[in-house]
Amino acid sequence: TMGALYLKDLADKTRRGLEGRVRQGRSGGGLCYGYRVVRGPVGRDGETERGLREIDPTEAAVVRRIFGRFAAGEGPKTIAAALNREGIAGPRGGIWQAGTIRGQAGRDAGILRNRLYRGELVWNRRRWLKDPLTGRRIARQNGTAEVVTEQVPELRIIDEDLWQRVQDRLATQRAAVERDAGTGGERRRFWERRRPQHVLSGKV
Repeated sequence: TMGALYLKDLADKTRRGLEGRVRQGRSGGGLCYGYRVVRGPVGRDGETERGLREIDPTEAAVVRRIFGRFAAGEGPKTIAAALNREGIAGPRGGIWQAGTIRGQAGRDAGILRNRLYRGELVWNRRRWLKDPLTGRRIARQNGTAEVVTEQVPELRIIDEDLWQRVQDRLATQRAAVERDAGTGGERRRFWERRRPQHVLSGKV
């Protein structure tokens, strides 16, 4: 229908506009922990320039602390508990969770995996589809060719040495989980981490 074609054309124009902004080192939307919005100048079209960000010094110090403690051997759960005890607000003002810090490897999500902290702006990693049965939005990973990456050194919070040490430790932990997968090892380790140990632990 004409309405559907119009919406598709509008979505394509919006997407092209966002991509052009990202290729200029501007944000394609959203605000990561550690940064704040900067009000841009008014352009010839009378519109304020969007997508400008700068480092928030207070939040950036927390990001460096998280990276440093993880690289030193602490786990996300321990780090989150320490931040919560000190009353340090997490992203969007909530409490800190281990998952917020660790994130998910396949999605490059989480504080420890956010490439913006090393000065890399990454856009279009995922696309959102609507499930025709449930009506819910479902995230799907885009191919490498569709992902846009731009260097933004002015937004770097974590130096390269610390970034690499953290990524190496994450990779080692992920390899250990994958090695145990299918053997019951991961289930056993999960049980041991989350439950008090008794004579019948893991047997009932």
